[in-house]
Amino acid sequence: MYRIMEESRKHFVLVHGACHGAWCWYKVKPVLERAGHQVTALDLAASGINSKNQLDVRTLSEYSEPLIKFLESLREREKVILVGHSLGGMNIAFAAEKFPEKISTAVFLTAFMPDSSHQPSYVIEKYFEKTPMEEFMDSVFTFDEGGKVASSVFFGPKCLSSKLYQLSPMEELALATMFVRVGPFMGKYLSNVANKFSEEKYGSVGRVYVVCKDDKIISESIQLWMTRNYTVKEVIEIEGADHMPMFSAPQALCRALIHIARMHA
Repeated sequence: MYRIMEESRKHFVLVHGACHGAWCWYKVKPVLERAGHQVTALDLAASGINSKNQLDVRTLSEYSEPLIKFLESLREREKVILVGHSLGGMNIAFAAEKFPEKISTAVFLTAFMPDSSHQPSYVIEKYFEKTPMEEFMDSVFTFDEGGKVASSVFFGPKCLSSKLYQLSPMEELALATMFVRVGPFMGKYLSNVANKFSEEKYGSVGRVYVVCKDDKIISESIQLWMTRNYTVKEVIEIEGADHMPMFSAPQALCRALIHIARMHA
């Protein structure tokens, strides 16, 4: 990695996926900072060390509250690169809808990427149609009555080791088994209550998709389908990356993010 000129310095905001927290970026944050960038890793509501109970998080707005408050605190005309991992793609899309002027690029890292033509739940519903519940092994989902999308999820240890962390170091898997929490999934809200994201706001923010080719929880084919469903400026593929590329391929992920900062932000 090389240090960049001050005028090329970017601010990355890293948003974790379901059941995880800011802790999962601990390998990525210092590498990007050594390259000269500013990095903020956030805990979403009821995630990481955030004290909110997941039962009190029923909407995407409530789940995204720490991210929204952070964006509100930015200086006038300051822009950031939002990186959303997995379910975190929904949070960065929500943030882009509220503050498109504050976001230079939205990076979807093996993430759910909604479009502006359907309800936010559309890509997740398509995912569950193609992914039998048996694939989640010992994970636990809860559903609201009549819901197509789960209201909460907890990844069990077998699912973590076989589907999310299968290429990651054993130490990172051990970390996950200690730190993962029951995570909000907001199924009823995403399916029935939330408005569509608009092309004028969310759609105006440049999008880049990072495909993890050995992801077993959101398969490569589903990731690529999302890039066809809603176009992006660039698709970057990372070989040898499971669902947790910040652990299985941290250097390749950092190279991809630095490339995105140089080319799209």
